[in-house]
Amino acid sequence: QVQLIESGGGLVQTGGSLRLSCVASGRAFGQYTVGWFRRAPGNEREFVSAIRRSGGTTYSSGAVSGRSTISRDDAKNMVTLQLNNLVPEDTAVYYCAAGSVGSGRYSYINEYTIWGQGTQVTVSS
Repeated sequence: QVQLIESGGGLVQTGGSLRLSCVASGRAFGQYTVGWFRRAPGNEREFVSAIRRSGGTTYSSGAVSGRSTISRDDAKNMVTLQLNNLVPEDTAVYYCAAGSVGSGRYSYINEYTIWGQGTQVTVSS
């Protein structure tokens, strides 16, 4: 069973950057689409970005488009999410998730069957 561990969250000022990492333990997760979601206080969990297996087609939400880069290194069982030009609205717990995601369904929470515990990102104004 694959387990996911996120890291890289923290407190940054507006305009700052963070690099979030998701490392898988257990079997290699190269076969899965890997996504990042976030949940701000009082809000539902929302899609941030995703990267497909081998070939690595990437997707991002409108909220972070142009400010984020997602990449994967399957040899290291790792996916990273680079977030730039952060704003207070990016404050949330960020979750890494993996799953055998259907075509066009990369933003659907229920497509992902394996979840990490989350890492807190706080952006101060």
